[in-house]
Amino acid sequence: MKLVTERPFADPEVAARKLVELASSIEPVQDGRIHIEKINYPFLYTLKGSGTEFGAGIKYAVEHGWLELHESGTYVRLIKAEGHG
Repeated sequence: MKLVTERPFADPEVAARKLVELASSIEPVQDGRIHIEKINYPFLYTLKGSGTEFGAGIKYAVEHGWLELHESGTYVRLIKAEGHG
C-alpha cells in the first residue's frame, strides 16, 4: 500500500487564495509592488507548497483579477479585495 501525502494547495484556487492572503499581509513598496519572493518563500518553505502549485496559484489569481503579475515576474500587485477572502 502506498502512503500518499495530501497536498493542500493542489487545487489552484486554494493556492491562489493563500497567495493573496500572503500578499495582503506584506507592506507593498513603490506603486503597490510586492516582491514575488515575499510570497514565494513562505509558500514554498513555510507552507510546503510546490513550485507547480505556486505557479498554478499565481495564474489563477491573475486570471480572476486578484493579483497583477508584472511581465518581469519580479513582483505582484493586489488589484481586487473582494471575492477571495
